[in-house]
Amino acid sequence: ATKVAKTKAGVDVTIEKQNGNSETLQGSHLLVCIGQVPNSDDLGLGKAGIATDKAGYIQHDGKLQTNVPGVWVIGDVKGGPAFTHVSYDDFLVLSDNLLEGKNRNIDNRVVPYALYTDPELGRVGLSEREARAKGYRLKIGSYPMAHIARAIERSETAGLMKIVINADNDRILGATVLGPDGGELVQTLMALMMADAAYTLFENDMFIHPTLTEGFFGLMASIKPA
Repeated sequence: ATKVAKTKAGVDVTIEKQNGNSETLQGSHLLVCIGQVPNSDDLGLGKAGIATDKAGYIQHDGKLQTNVPGVWVIGDVKGGPAFTHVSYDDFLVLSDNLLEGKNRNIDNRVVPYALYTDPELGRVGLSEREARAKGYRLKIGSYPMAHIARAIERSETAGLMKIVINADNDRILGATVLGPDGGELVQTLMALMMADAAYTLFENDMFIHPTLTEGFFGLMASIKPA
């Protein structure tokens, strides 16, 4: 957003689009999300010598160990994406390392998330803008929900699927599904990311008709250099 103005009807928000043009959105309310403060100030961390950053998040390495040997941290208080599924995965990583003798690390963990809006938004990995900023050569695919039979049947055709591909090795860098069950659908693409598999694995797959996953046919067919 580049400008916010209160009006008699509610609020106007001016945004800058990717093509450089501006657009004003009108609404009744504006929700401002500015993050959260960790509940760590009364834990006596300083007395134990446990380091935190300026915001109060407990510092740690990729195995969730703090700067004090034998002290680990999991959950929102460590910083990073504050999701229940992330905290649970922290527990699994730490449990596997301490109790099962494994060597798991969270440094390159793929973290999906969903916004339960209407339509629902599911996202994982890098956006197109983030991938370009990192210098990747890209292929991009996009497919509207309005072309998917199941979405039409359910009268939920708003939204789209989008996928960002590393053009050098055909691996998925990120994916977005804005539409019905977007949070569920995006995790199918995340499975390819976690398997380090090329998106082309899906080109000849068989998807049940009529399901929303049929949209992956069109999504994969739409991928081209960008």
